[in-house]
This record gives sequence, C-alpha cells and structure tokens, in this order.
Amino acid sequence: MTRLVRAEWTKLFTTRVWLAMLIAAAVLTAGFAALMTAFAGNPDSGLPPVGTAEFEQTALAQASGATILTIILGIIGATQEYRHRTATPTFLTTPRRGRVVVAKLIAYALAAVPFAVVAVLVGYVTVVIYAGARGAAPSLTADNLEVMLTSGLALVIYAVIGVGLGALLRNQVGAIVAALVYLFVVEGVIRSIPATSGAYKWLPGGGLEAMTATVDGPELLGAWQGGFLLLGYGLLAALLGTFLSVRRDVV
Repeated sequence: MTRLVRAEWTKLFTTRVWLAMLIAAAVLTAGFAALMTAFAGNPDSGLPPVGTAEFEQTALAQASGATILTIILGIIGATQEYRHRTATPTFLTTPRRGRVVVAKLIAYALAAVPFAVVAVLVGYVTVVIYAGARGAAPSLTADNLEVMLTSGLALVIYAVIGVGLGALLRNQVGAIVAALVYLFVVEGVIRSIPATSGAYKWLPGGGLEAMTATVDGPELLGAWQGGFLLLGYGLLAALLGTFLSVRRDVV
C-alpha cells in the first residue's frame, strides 16, 4: 500500500497541476477573505462589523471556499488513469483494484493537507492585515482556531469526495462538470425551495456549512457531525466506485 501511495504522489507532483491548484487555492481564499473584510459592517451586506467575534470566525472560514479546487484535485487523481489510458498497466501491476482506489484516497487526502494549510494561513494573514488596517485585527482565540481547523479539514474531506466521485464516474471532464453543477446549482435549488430546504443539512453543502458557517442560516448539523457527513459521502462514492471498477472493463 505504501508503494501505491508513493506512486500516486509521483504522478501528482511530476506535473504542474498541483502547483496551479495550490496557487489558485491561495488566490481564491485571499480574495474571499478580502471581500468579506471590505464589506464587513456594511448594512446592505448583512455582514457583522470588523472587531466582532462573529466577523472574525466568518472571515477566517473563507478558506473553505477552496473546496471546489480540492474536489477537482481528487477527481483528477482518480480519473487520470482512464484519461491517459494507464489504467490497464496499473491494474495489471496491482490486480486488486480496490487497493488502487484506497491508495488514491490516502494519497490525495494527505496531498490536500498542505493545500489546507496554505489556504488557512493565506486567509488568516489576509484578514489580519486588512482588518488590522480597519482597526481590529483578529486574535487566535480558541473559537477562531476551531473555525480555521474545520475549514482546513473540509478541504481535505472534499479531496476524498473528489477521489470517490472520480472512481465512480471515471470520465474526468464529466465528473468535474457533474461536481460543479451539483455544488453551484442543485444544492442551491434544494436549499431555496421551502419543500426541500429541510433536506439541505443532510447534503454535502449542508455538511460543509455546518463545519464552517458562523452567521445565521438554515438549520444545520453540528460542526463535527457535518464533517462526518462529508466524509461519509466521500467514502460511499469510493466504495461504489471500487465496487464498479472491479466489474467494469478497462477501456
């Protein structure tokens, strides 16, 4: 298993995809944190003012906005074998296909850790500098550290979800498009319709919001319950993907 995980890291770090994704995660987090700080206290925005605990926790949770990048990273890791037609030699080398999927889950979960660290640190530094310029830089209180930790953990879990989704669908472009449509369209529709809004807390977006949201919103699970819910979605997709991969022909 260790050799399989190392092989996955070799595939990842011999390309520039990981670097582009890392830079994008940093830029995205900095942008979200800066916008949050810029509009804090504006009556039209509904955001809490700078200097309040609610603002600090909300602003420091903006690293979770980079989850879209880590889910794509996981999808790429799971589907590159089929996209580049290296699945046949991989599965010949390791006939137990389930081990390959497990290795991808471990490899990309660990690879997402530095992404999470960078995103959280960039978000924190951005808020400290910008909010400090407005007269109230956040401090590292227990609540602020918790929201930073859960935001980083969400990035890692979404990478696991990405691997599971990629193992399930196999087509790289199709899996990425499906993830984007679901995250940006389907969940928004479910949340906005009164008849279905109650189900939102059980969806991946509801789990993510439970982990990171600090402003008033829909009824959600607890923070760690949301984390386990997210992880469950990733493992379920991986199990289904593994189950199908051992029964489908490699093309």
